[in-house]
Amino acid sequence: MLLKKIQDHTSVVGVIGLGYVGLPLAVLQAKNGYKVIGIDESEDKVDRVNQGHNYILDVKNEELTQAVESGLLVATTDFGRLKECDVVLICVPTPLTLNKEPDITAIVKVTQHIAHQSHPHMLVVLESTTYPGTTEEVIIPALTKGGLELGETLFVAFSPERVDPGNKAFKTHNTFKLVGGATPACLEVARSFYEQSIEKVFPVSSPRAAEMTKVFENVFRSVNIALVNELAVLCDRMGINVYEVIDAAATKNFGFMAFYPGPGVGGHCIPLDPYYLAWKSKEYDLHTRFIELAGEINENMPYYVMGKLQRILNEKKKCLNGAKILVLGVTYKADIEDPRESPATKVMELLQKEGACLSYADPFTPSLVIDGKQYKAVDLTADELAQCDCALILTAHSAFNYDMIVQQASLVFDTRYGTRNIQAPSKNVVLLS
Repeated sequence: MLLKKIQDHTSVVGVIGLGYVGLPLAVLQAKNGYKVIGIDESEDKVDRVNQGHNYILDVKNEELTQAVESGLLVATTDFGRLKECDVVLICVPTPLTLNKEPDITAIVKVTQHIAHQSHPHMLVVLESTTYPGTTEEVIIPALTKGGLELGETLFVAFSPERVDPGNKAFKTHNTFKLVGGATPACLEVARSFYEQSIEKVFPVSSPRAAEMTKVFENVFRSVNIALVNELAVLCDRMGINVYEVIDAAATKNFGFMAFYPGPGVGGHCIPLDPYYLAWKSKEYDLHTRFIELAGEINENMPYYVMGKLQRILNEKKKCLNGAKILVLGVTYKADIEDPRESPATKVMELLQKEGACLSYADPFTPSLVIDGKQYKAVDLTADELAQCDCALILTAHSAFNYDMIVQQASLVFDTRYGTRNIQAPSKNVVLLS
């Protein structure tokens, strides 16, 4: 019955969490003809969706408007509407605690809501990144407590989100999708659902295997970024341009993948997900030292940036305390609006504590708060650059005029190699190494 409703697109899809993962997924399902109920605790998000006002870069404005105006997409804060849903996709945040332990509070909370509204012939899929075992240890017991039988009247799977904000080539519909079902029947139903809207779906043996795959993907990036970050620190001491070294290594025809250093790592995945696996590993008497070491190296990069800035200012006979630092870029990666876990925020916090006079320019972030202090973005003008003691590039947005930056600022500290293609290289530019 559920398979038929999925395949003829008469099933109702509930998407819990209308953020960077949930909203693109909700719009995609509506575009494919499903009636979609988006659920979020934020009244602001719900109101904006229902008015067709887009707030996610990876969603096309016209597609959101069409989905809403057609009546196929509606948003609400009412979890009671889950009883109308045949398919429920969980796309809620999974942050870390202050002690860097997994915080799956949101998953537990929405699972309870689903359990209260569950009914026979329902598919529930967790998309939120989490530690291996969450689906089987947390979600399934809560949903089967009321008498639904797994693989018979209830179908549960884990299918990790693979969202890369700002990626122009790969969106939700053409990013290959992993699915791990709790039973063969669960896998069949979940796979059938995703095949209606996503180009390629890859089945794996279990939710646990899919959960492990997701965190491994991000551990891979974390470890390699840590490697080049450590190399950058070494190259700085040795007087070698780390970017030249990496670009030269990338000329090898095989066996090398280029990663580049920076002021730290940001976004929801790389700074957080490896700690989910490190935490879970202790249950099996194993300390994943490699993973934890990579996290330690990456977390130290904002401190390294501050220390190097202090050093290069000293060479100019200037003190960091009281220096006018113009930060260029505060989002976690270039050309997106996403500030989550941005290393720029940590660097600014450290500089603020040292008494630096901060201002920032970022076309994607009109304002931000650093340790309780409110900042508003300034326009990146020749005057702003001429007045600062250092222009500190923390996110290399393509909208920045790097030739003007180098020409007008007396000192440029470029942690992202945004000045790579400036027409006239200048001695006032200092790279990460």
